[in-house]
Amino acid sequence: RRLGRVGTHRPGCGGAAIGPDGMIELRGVTRRFGATLAIDNLSLSIRRGECVVLLGPSGSGKSTALRLMNRLVDADAGQVLFDGRDVREQPADALRRQMGYVIQSTGLFPHWTVARNIATVPQLLGWPKARIAARVDELLALLGLDSGLAQRYPHQLSGGQQQRVGVARALAARPQVLLMDEPFGALDPLTRHGLQGELQRIHRSQGQTIVLVTHDIDEALRLATCIVLLDRGRLVQTAPPAELLRRPANAWVADFLGREQAALRLLALRSVGDAMRRAETPGATATTLPALLQAQSLREALAAFLALGVDRLPVADAQGAIVGMLHLADLMQPVP
Repeated sequence: RRLGRVGTHRPGCGGAAIGPDGMIELRGVTRRFGATLAIDNLSLSIRRGECVVLLGPSGSGKSTALRLMNRLVDADAGQVLFDGRDVREQPADALRRQMGYVIQSTGLFPHWTVARNIATVPQLLGWPKARIAARVDELLALLGLDSGLAQRYPHQLSGGQQQRVGVARALAARPQVLLMDEPFGALDPLTRHGLQGELQRIHRSQGQTIVLVTHDIDEALRLATCIVLLDRGRLVQTAPPAELLRRPANAWVADFLGREQAALRLLALRSVGDAMRRAETPGATATTLPALLQAQSLREALAAFLALGVDRLPVADAQGAIVGMLHLADLMQPVP
């Protein structure tokens, strides 16, 4: 029986045991490049539907761990399992077609149109032309790209648009897993923030299993359901973002995350809608103040309080209707 379908244990974030929802598992994996030990006896499990972020300083083994999953590199020792099967027992091409792969430079084919780039894997799989065209249209809409871009070439797109096309191509054949290696690292902060939001939306709406590599702590905290923190090829801690900030495993973790920024980063994990007072309506004075949006983070709300010099602000929904109030004191409440 296939390991991925047996047992009743549902592993926690990054837990070593794999259960019926297990997608990828590394068991005691080691990988060297010459004299350099890149991965050192690494064990972790990734559940179906999670967004797992591999986080750590440069040289911590993040990208190598990701490449072990789709056999761009093979382990020197230990096992890598995909859906319960050792990846070395599976043809590399067939394995990779089940795993979308996005890198920082997008890797788009420069002489192919956007539509053809997105259609790369479906064409290899022999999908009918009508099905491919429908999927291309669907993905352009999903990634917020105008349909008129389909016949353009990569050099005619902005960096952010190229990265969106790279994500669309990786999703085209409906892979079970989306692997992403520093996908937004080369983008300007505004474009990067926007694409992070798109990825969050895709994860929530599609239920895609995502494994993402980054060294950006705020990006990891924003996107992850589970963070795997690595250092020198070793697993240091796995935890959901809020738990990682509240209960770092040791002094190195606390220092890496930034002790003085931990409280602000915790505020960034909660939205205004989570903390607002729904039963309270703004008084005459408060109605003249700009409203916060429910979807904004509490960290953004704190910035607004300080900039305006007030201790309470109205809260609006996406349509602009006032739905409650947020007090500065509400930001001081313990994170649940």
